[in-house]
Amino acid sequence: QVQLVESGGGLVQAGGSLRLSCAASGRTFNIKNMGWFRQAPGKEREFVAAISWISSTRYADSVKGRFTISRDNAKNTVYLQMNSLKPEDTALYYCACERGRGGVPGTTVSAYDYWGQGTQVTVSS
Repeated sequence: QVQLVESGGGLVQAGGSLRLSCAASGRTFNIKNMGWFRQAPGKEREFVAAISWISSTRYADSVKGRFTISRDNAKNTVYLQMNSLKPEDTALYYCACERGRGGVPGTTVSAYDYWGQGTQVTVSS
């Protein structure tokens, strides 16, 4: 099993920045793709960004140019730098990973095997 713990969420004004972190522990060998998703109240969980083992990245159109995903494989940690935040970015942000498959990082919930508990991001207008 892999445990994922997110941190770095909080309350920020529109236009501000936050940096989320997600640390993996447990059976971390062979972790390949990692991703960030978010879920606002009453909405489905949606893809935000993903990164492969060799740091190729994918982004949702809604965050391109504002968010940056990165990872430190030695620390089994993935990050999400969020700039120019908007009220519509308010959501519970989840970290996810998959082991063994690799390839192009997926953008669907089903592409990932392990999930964190989430960290709340609230952007005030």
